[in-house]
Amino acid sequence: MKKTYRINIEGIERDLRLYPIAPDKQIAAFILFSDVEMVQACAKGLLEKAPDFDVILTPEAKSISLAYEMSRLSGKQHVIARKGLKVYIENPISSTLSSITTTHNQAIYLGDVEVEMLKGKRVLVIDDVISTGASLEGIENLLSQIDCTIAGEGAVLAEADAAKRDDIFFLQTLPLFDGEGNPLPLD
Repeated sequence: MKKTYRINIEGIERDLRLYPIAPDKQIAAFILFSDVEMVQACAKGLLEKAPDFDVILTPEAKSISLAYEMSRLSGKQHVIARKGLKVYIENPISSTLSSITTTHNQAIYLGDVEVEMLKGKRVLVIDDVISTGASLEGIENLLSQIDCTIAGEGAVLAEADAAKRDDIFFLQTLPLFDGEGNPLPLD
């Protein structure tokens, strides 16, 4: 049986399963897919912490439902940075991002329709988990190609040392774990 880590986010408790990312390190997987109660609570909580913004941007895929719910609650549009080119993504701009949960770098794309939605706007960047910050860097690089302003960057969870950052907002901290499943202290 896999070890789990119990977390409470916005009054909702969940047991997150642990998965190895190195022989001596594990992460607790926070998966929003199909968890409507958690998505709704987190969207509300993040909007309460968010600075003024015009549009929400999120990378594909785990945080799409979160961005949608934040959009629905705020009445503001959301845009998804795609992790693959599609025939309907015309005149794409791109950047590269990496993630602690992915074994390779990934390209992210915005087409001309999405770029127009972001031009001149205050963009709120939202993700499910911020860990190393590498995904945020990729999104920042993507947005630097557009005449827009990053209003703020937030996530449901700040993992490990990301919780020490003062340039992001989040709802809860999440530790990394050793090979045995024990929480690791922050550096």
